[in-house]
Amino acid sequence: MNFHFRRTPVALANKDETIRRLTALVERLEAENADLRAENAKLTERVETQARRIEEMAARIAGLEEKLGLPPKTPDNSSIPPSKGQKPSEDAKPKPKANPHAGACRPLHPNPTARRDVFAERCQCGCDLSSVPQSACESYDRIEIPEIKPDITRVTLHGGKCPCCGKRFKADAPDDMPRGSPFGPHLRAFLLYLRFTHGISFERLAHLASDLVGLAISEGAIVNIIKASRPAFAVQASAIRARLLSGTVIESDETGMRVGKKNRWLWVFHHGDSAVFVAGRRTREVVEGFLGPFRPDYWVSDRCESQMGWARKDNQFCLSHFIRDVKYAEECGDAIFAPKLILLLKRACAIGRRRERLADSTLKTYACRLETALDALMALVPTHKAGLDLQKVVKKVRRHLFVFATQRDVPATNNGSERTLRPSAVFRKITNGFRTEWGVKFYADIRSVIETGRRRSIGAFEAIRITLAGKPLPIAE
Repeated sequence: MNFHFRRTPVALANKDETIRRLTALVERLEAENADLRAENAKLTERVETQARRIEEMAARIAGLEEKLGLPPKTPDNSSIPPSKGQKPSEDAKPKPKANPHAGACRPLHPNPTARRDVFAERCQCGCDLSSVPQSACESYDRIEIPEIKPDITRVTLHGGKCPCCGKRFKADAPDDMPRGSPFGPHLRAFLLYLRFTHGISFERLAHLASDLVGLAISEGAIVNIIKASRPAFAVQASAIRARLLSGTVIESDETGMRVGKKNRWLWVFHHGDSAVFVAGRRTREVVEGFLGPFRPDYWVSDRCESQMGWARKDNQFCLSHFIRDVKYAEECGDAIFAPKLILLLKRACAIGRRRERLADSTLKTYACRLETALDALMALVPTHKAGLDLQKVVKKVRRHLFVFATQRDVPATNNGSERTLRPSAVFRKITNGFRTEWGVKFYADIRSVIETGRRRSIGAFEAIRITLAGKPLPIAE
C-alpha cells in the first residue's frame, strides 16, 4: 500500500526554520572553534617561550653553581686594582726589626747659611777662660725657617704732559711686574704645587694661604690663577710629547677619573725621561689622537684591546699582569700547566731585572731557553678546564711575552706605568674628580710636567716654576 503525504505550508516553514537554526549553530560552533584554536596557539607559544626561558635559567644556574666553586678574584690573582682589594683582619703586633742597627744622627749641612762660634767663658771652678786657646769640640746644626709673609711691591706709574707735543704720557709697566693679576710667578707656582701635588682643596688652600703665608686670597682667585696657567703647561706638555714620540718605545696604561657626572679615563704614555698624560675615554681614538701618524717600534702595556696594534714591530705584554691571571687559573684547580708557567714567567722577570749586567749573546741564549721551556709547557695536557683555557690564551699571546729578552729598551712589565699613575689615583680619592672638562685636561698637562721633571731629577715645585717662566724642562745628561 502506498501512502502519499502532502507537504503543507506549515511543515515547509518549520523545515526552513530548522535549517536556519542549524546553520546558525554551525556558524557559531565554527567561530568558537576558531577562537579556541587561536587561544590554543597562544598557549602553545607561551609554553614554548617558558620552556626556552627554563632552559636558559637552567644553563645560567649551572654556570653560577660552577662559579661558586671558583676562588674570588683579588688584586693578587687578577687585574683588579689594589684599591679594590680587602686586607685580612689580623691582630696588631709589633714586628721585630729585620736588621737592627745602631742609631744614626742627622748629617751636618754642607753649606750652612750662617756660622756661629761659641767659646767657653768660665771653667766649672770659676776660672776666666777668655785668654785660653780653644779648639772646636762639637758641631751641630740649628734649622729654622724665617717668618713667612708676602712681599708686596706697590708699583706707581707716573706720567704728565709732554712739553714738546703737548700730549699726555704715562710710564710703561716694568717687565717683571706687568699690569693685570697681582700674583707673581712664585706665588702661582706655590699654589699650583699645593693643589696638584698634594691635592689640597680650594677652600683649604685659601685658608692655608691666609694662615701660613699671611695672604688673603679667594677661591675664585685661585681658579683664575689655574686658568691663566693653562697655556704655559699646554706648551710644555706639547714639547714633552714631541720628545716622547721621537723614541722607539712607548709604555701606556690608564686609570679611571670622574669628571662632573661622567666617567672618564686618564691615560699615561711614557718612556725614559718623558711622560705625557691624556684625559679621554677608554677607546682607541684616544691613542690614535695622541700618536697621530707616528708609530713606535715597540709598545708595552697590559692586554687591553685599545692599547694593542700600535707598534710597528711588536708588543710586550706585562708579565706581572699575566702572572696574576695564571695564578687565578692555579687557584681554580689547574695543577699541571699553571704552576710551571708561573715559575717560567717569574724566571723571565728575574732576567729582565738584571738585564743591564748581561751581554747581548747571553740575552739571546736566555731568550732561546725561555722559548724552549715554553714549548715544553705547551706540550702538557691539563686535566682541568682552567688549564685548558689558559693554554688557549698562551697560544694567542706567546709572541708578546719575551720581546724584552732581546730588546734592552723594552721592560718586561708595565709596573712603571702603574707607578706613574699612582699619584693620580691618590688625587682622585682625595678630590673625588673634577667638575669641568678643562679641569681634567689641565691636570693631565700639569701631571705631565711634574712626572717628566721627576724623571729628569727636577723637583715638582721647580718644574712648575720653569713652566710658568716659559722655559723648556732641561734634559738630564
